[in-house]
Amino acid sequence: MVAGRGREAVRLSAVGSGLAVALAVPLAVPITWLMMRGYPVVREHLPLLLGAVVAFLVVTESSKRAALGGLVAFLASAALGLATLDADPAAPLDAGGVLVPLFAGLFGAPVLVDAMGGGGVPPQADARIAMSRRGLGVSAGGGSLAGAVVGYVPGVSAAIAAVAALPAVPRDESDRGFVVATSGANTANTIFALFALVALGTPRTGVTVAIDRAEVPFALPILLVAAATAAACGFALVLLVGDAYLRVVGNADYTRLSVGVLGLLAGLSFAFAGAFGVGAFVVAGALGLVPPRVGARRVHLMGVLIGPLIVG
Repeated sequence: MVAGRGREAVRLSAVGSGLAVALAVPLAVPITWLMMRGYPVVREHLPLLLGAVVAFLVVTESSKRAALGGLVAFLASAALGLATLDADPAAPLDAGGVLVPLFAGLFGAPVLVDAMGGGGVPPQADARIAMSRRGLGVSAGGGSLAGAVVGYVPGVSAAIAAVAALPAVPRDESDRGFVVATSGANTANTIFALFALVALGTPRTGVTVAIDRAEVPFALPILLVAAATAAACGFALVLLVGDAYLRVVGNADYTRLSVGVLGLLAGLSFAFAGAFGVGAFVVAGALGLVPPRVGARRVHLMGVLIGPLIVG
């Protein structure tokens, strides 16, 4: 978007998600069959597996400074998770919990803070996708496979899957391939998480946690139809309103918009976890500012879940 290719990026994201759906559904049955048989081993060695994931994220950083900063961010977010995840604060919503303020603070608030005083979105060029069909297919396939694997592992997010998919992205199309792979990983992760929920009885993503807490019947065909319908609607909406959205965002006052959304996130934190949630949101927001300032990826902040899982 900053480079003036936001319209293309929106379409690349839509294509990545669409290809992921087409790849994930036929792969889900055999991969789920394999994971059901291998899951006892995964669960027995989960701390080692998650430790390997953390090591992978650290060593694949772009510099020693970024790697050290990423490790510090992981340890700090893990400590935050250990201090808050077991809390049961009084909140206006019965289905509340601290995950909302934690993730809003770690991954939402820092982006809004950094956007304050920004110069807005520059003029956007044409929407033509300047990426080869082979690059699209390879990037989407890598993202889908990575999303499939992490869909069965607790605490490992689609963002980590996107990092794992990077080796599959063609080097000469790395920027565009990253957008496709990330979208593919997110979409595939959602589909495979539904299979994991039905097959293993344990939620793996925020969406499946909500489904589990809402006591929605685990009818896989209905869940898959709902996911496919949402993907189709999302794809169509991206193409129909994506350009108009970019125009509106380009004319927005970033400071007022950021302050308004930050207030909304704080309100949601209170609704889901009361005053405790607002405090967790503020602490998490401050921590979320760290990784970009040391050149590290924000994905290290998933330590808020991975850390407590490692220590049991």
